[in-house]
Amino acid sequence: MRFSWLFLSVVVVFLLNGCFLTKVVTVPMRVGGAIISVVPICGETIDDAIGGAADLVDKVPL
Repeated sequence: MRFSWLFLSVVVVFLLNGCFLTKVVTVPMRVGGAIISVVPICGETIDDAIGGAADLVDKVPL
């Protein structure tokens, strides 16, 4: 039973491309940046920085 779950997990990991795996990381970053962007004065700057970091993570070759 345990082997079948392990095998299924390995197959799923190999079938998923890197784009999906980076989206798992960057979507919460972008949501957090959007929430922070409502802060007066510095919110938009922080959102731009988080968005830039998320863009770099999206470009990671997996």
